[in-house]
Amino acid sequence: MFSHEKLRTKIKIISRVLSCLFVANAFRDKIVLVMSSNIQPILDKALAGERLTAEDATALLESYDIAKMGAAAHEIRIRKNPSDVVTYIIDRNINYTNVCNVVCTFCAFYRRPGKPETYVHSIEEIEKRIDETIALGGTGVLMQGGLHPDFNIEWYENLLSTLHAKYPTFQLHCFSPPEIHNISLISKLDYETILHRLKAAGLNSMPGGGGEILDDEVRRRVSTKCTTQEWLDVMRAVHKVGLRSTATMMFGIGDNISHRVRHLQRVRDLQDETGGFSAFISWTFQRENTALGRKIKEEPTGIDYLKMVAVSRLFLDNVQHIQSSWLTQGLRLGQTALRFGADDMGSIMIEENVVSAAGANTEANEKELRYQISEAGFVPQQRDILYNYVNRENVDELDERKSMPLKQLSVAFAD
Repeated sequence: MFSHEKLRTKIKIISRVLSCLFVANAFRDKIVLVMSSNIQPILDKALAGERLTAEDATALLESYDIAKMGAAAHEIRIRKNPSDVVTYIIDRNINYTNVCNVVCTFCAFYRRPGKPETYVHSIEEIEKRIDETIALGGTGVLMQGGLHPDFNIEWYENLLSTLHAKYPTFQLHCFSPPEIHNISLISKLDYETILHRLKAAGLNSMPGGGGEILDDEVRRRVSTKCTTQEWLDVMRAVHKVGLRSTATMMFGIGDNISHRVRHLQRVRDLQDETGGFSAFISWTFQRENTALGRKIKEEPTGIDYLKMVAVSRLFLDNVQHIQSSWLTQGLRLGQTALRFGADDMGSIMIEENVVSAAGANTEANEKELRYQISEAGFVPQQRDILYNYVNRENVDELDERKSMPLKQLSVAFAD
């Protein structure tokens, strides 16, 4: 006959076994639910040319059926753009100053006014970098900086007009909505007036920087530079004066799927109104060396990134180009995105300080970028900032198959 102590021990063991079985069954049911969730009707809807709803986008981002998503996004991509071509650009990122009067917890680049390591590049320094870019076959520059407390509209006009006078055919793809908002605060001018004056001084187009997540619930926690509405209002003014711009998203900063979908909806709504966005670019937060990075517990994965690329292509039915962000995601994942709806590989990125300051140190020259595009099954084609094709002599020589140089050789020995 069992003692009471032995009986209690057996009851505990049985309880634990039953508990484990319950957890295993619940986990199994969750896997079955995820795998059996049917996104095909949503994909069929997109393939039939019907506009997806926010609920559709949410369902896709919550699904793990990325193969179907990627195939549908790629089909839409080849309907919108030449099926065998992937474009890239040779330009240079120049950060004209790192002085910034706001605090963004996701940024490792900025320095507060008066602090050590602050800088403002002279026009001569910027011209030197442009000369180097032209020598490499570059067609433009992406120039942005911190929100300097002393830079008024005249400072920016002088910068643009000086560069445009010396390089009249070189494209100046410059600034961002937070910088325009900062000029508005300093010079007491409305956005449209500022954009008219900058365009007259030589501005060709504007990057989509400062978008992060277009939802103030998130923005209030991580940044003080401009609100969602201010970002949208600046872009509306950019398009109203006849300039093109890109739209961007940086996710993984404490946002969730609902925030990301609202961001996509706001971009699509503004594009319906203005038609001024040439491309959409998303990437994941680079957390190293940032204050926010110490608080973020979960980072978006490669799967999350590919889902975002695919959903961007499917949901943003009024945006022509979806760019792969290899700089933040790495060349191989960036290459994979070309089969998930992306039709552009971005820039060879001669110089980039903001993202690399936060820990992304991927590099690529033109030969390597063309190689990645070719090995994904596409024809590499250089473009300019406005997506016009650029054809240079002897560029095909870069595609000759030779051994790629090793940046670092590591040898592992197995016993």
